[in-house]
Amino acid sequence: MRHSVLDLAPVPQGADAAQAIRNSVDLARHAEGWGYHRYWLAEHHNMPGIASAATSVLIGHVAGATRTIRVGAGGIMLPNHAPLAIAEQFGTLATIHPGRIDLGLGRAPGGDLAVARALRRGLGEDRFPEDVVELMSYLGEAEPGAPVAAHPGQGTKVPVWILGSSLYGAQLAAHLGLPYAFASHFAPDALEQAAAIYRDRFQPSAQLDRPHFMLAVNVFAAATDAEGAFLRTSMQQAFARLRTGRPGKLPRPVEDIDAAIGPEMRRMVDHALRVSAVGSPETVQCALAALVARHRPDELIITGQIHDHAARLRSFEIAAEALAGPDARDAA
Repeated sequence: MRHSVLDLAPVPQGADAAQAIRNSVDLARHAEGWGYHRYWLAEHHNMPGIASAATSVLIGHVAGATRTIRVGAGGIMLPNHAPLAIAEQFGTLATIHPGRIDLGLGRAPGGDLAVARALRRGLGEDRFPEDVVELMSYLGEAEPGAPVAAHPGQGTKVPVWILGSSLYGAQLAAHLGLPYAFASHFAPDALEQAAAIYRDRFQPSAQLDRPHFMLAVNVFAAATDAEGAFLRTSMQQAFARLRTGRPGKLPRPVEDIDAAIGPEMRRMVDHALRVSAVGSPETVQCALAALVARHRPDELIITGQIHDHAARLRSFEIAAEALAGPDARDAA
C-alpha cells in the first residue's frame, strides 16, 4: 500500500517562512529516500504559521529539489481561482516535471470571508463541480475549435483528485470517477460514511477504472510513547488557537497540555484529531495497522505538525518504517 506525505509547511515559533520552506525541501528529500510515494502541499491563506499559500510555486520548488517522488497539491482551493489559471500553472509544472505532478482540489476557501474578498473569488454561487470539469478539460486532449486552451496544460493529463471532509466531495469524486482523499486528520466525523458512498457510487472514468481512497492520518512518532505525546502538544495548541480565532506560528511543545489549552478544549481538539498514531515505533505501527484494517484505504497520507525539525524528520521516518513492517502489510 502506498504511503505519502501531506505538508502544510509549518512555520515554528522562533523561525520564519524562509526556514519553513527549507524544512519542507529537506523533508521532501528525506521522504523520497524513505519510500514515500507523493509529497503534497496545501493552500491556506492569512495564516502566519503556514508557508504554503502560493502552493503551485512551492510545489515547483520542491519538485525541482527532488528526483522521483510525486509532488502535488493537497490541495488547491478551487473557489479561489479561475480554472484556466490553475490548468496553466499545473500544466507548466507537469511540463517541467513530467509524470510527477498531482492536482488535488478542494471546495473550501482556505481562509475566511476577508480572504475570499482579497482574492476576488469565492463570493458568488457555488460552481465547484462545473469548475472541476472545466479545469479537467484544459488538461485533457485539445478539442478542435475550442475558443480557449491551456498552454502549457492541454494534453498533460495531470491526475486530478477530489479532497473533502464531508459527503459532498465523496459524491462528486464518485460521479466523476476521480480518486478521493478524505481530510480525516482534522475532520473525521463523516469518514466511514464518505468512504462507503465513494466506493458504492464510483463510476469508472478515463482517469480511473476503480475507486482509489486516501486516508489522512496524523503521526507523532518518537522513541517513547511519552515523547510522541509531547511532540503532539504543538499541534493540539495550534488547533485550539485556530478554533478560537487566534492562528499563529506552530507553538513549542509543552509538558502539560491541559494547563496550556484547558481540559474542555483538549477534549474537543482530541476528538477532531483522533485519526492519529502517537508514540513509540511499536505503538505507531499498531495504530497505523488498526486504521488500515478498519478503513481499508488504498493509500495513506501522513501529516504531522511538529515544532522541532529533527524530531519531525524522525517521526516521518518511523512512520515509513512502520508502514513497511509486517503488521501494516498484513492489515492492508
